[in-house]
Amino acid sequence: MIGILPVTFISKAEMNMSDNPELVSNKILIGERLYAEAINIILANAKTELFIFDQDLSRGDFASLEKHNLLHNFLADNINSHLTIVLQDTNCFRNSCPRLFNLLATYGHKMTVYETNDTAKHAKDCFILADGQHYIKRIHIDQARFKYALNDLESVELLNSRFDELLEATQDVVAVTQTGL
Repeated sequence: MIGILPVTFISKAEMNMSDNPELVSNKILIGERLYAEAINIILANAKTELFIFDQDLSRGDFASLEKHNLLHNFLADNINSHLTIVLQDTNCFRNSCPRLFNLLATYGHKMTVYETNDTAKHAKDCFILADGQHYIKRIHIDQARFKYALNDLESVELLNSRFDELLEATQDVVAVTQTGL
């Protein structure tokens, strides 16, 4: 008997594919362009939870329309989605990433941006965690060396513990409106 199988469409990001053959998961890679592309893969695979730790979002092409669209879709597509960002310095976020800052205005109930206190300013790596399964980790902020992987629960669990520690070392929450006189 011949039957009809259901057809499911998934994006290239969900299939862990890229048009760039250099972008291989679970391997240390080098390059700012590859880093920005790998971030896109992680963001595209996020469904409910995103944790971002970065010095200031100046690397990784966070001011781009593409990053804005990926994060907007993440926040808009799922009523339970939540984005938590921990930064060592929020000036770039406030002044150079207007699209992301506008997302905070629109999705303030689903998005929180923190600034670390002085005890956490020594950290020189940065990473993104998605849904407790996917990650990208830049080894040092001054070098475009990074590793990313999908469905790597063990690595994400270790980074999640580190994110919790960094979250405890925050001092300020970024607000969209200024209060006071």
